Amino acid sequence: MELNKYIEHTLLKQNATREEVKKILDEAIEYKFIGVCVNPCNVKFAKEYLKDTDVKVVTVIGFPLGQSTTEVKILETVDAIKNGADEIDMVINGGKLFDGDYDYIVEEISKIKTACQGRNLKVIIETDLLNQDQIKKACELSIKGGADFVKTSTGFVKNGVGAKAEDVKLMFDTVKDAGLQVKASGGIRDKETALKMIEAGAVRLGTSSGVKIAQG
Repeated sequence: MELNKYIEHTLLKQNATREEVKKILDEAIEYKFIGVCVNPCNVKFAKEYLKDTDVKVVTVIGFPLGQSTTEVKILETVDAIKNGADEIDMVINGGKLFDGDYDYIVEEISKIKTACQGRNLKVIIETDLLNQDQIKKACELSIKGGADFVKTSTGFVKNGVGAKAEDVKLMFDTVKDAGLQVKASGGIRDKETALKMIEAGAVRLGTSSGVKIAQG
């Protein structure tokens, strides 16, 4: 199995330097990863750096809390695409999910998908904070909103586990008939874990351990 084709090599820490960004871009080129996931301020640099490659530039919106207004998330999305983002990973508004304000979530996803101008939109549902029913509901709302992927985690929940195979399987089972795909992210640090996520249904792996996983 060519694991590199699943990996979005990720650097989202708040103090990431330009040199560190350049390092993951070089690694993505070397290992032919499907993409890199970087903070919005690094999108333009990454796109220019990767211009002669097939590596996708992915960025995050409303990250990591998901609590920005819809209007701000839309502005972030438009700006990211202007700077060269190929795909958008947005954080769901978890408070609205717990409130049962499902129309808000569907509308927000729909508006951001429109702002993506045909590019893939992944909805980060933050599985560490949800039970099984809530995970399923978040996936169903992502379907209604027109998303392309559902994604497990930001990796920023304190004491969080991140992606779990059973959650990925539930997400996959919920969205597969609607044509959505699953990205597992958070805590994927070795080949064994990566393979479990793929077996559970993930077609993308967000990880900062891409090189280690690719090397086996």
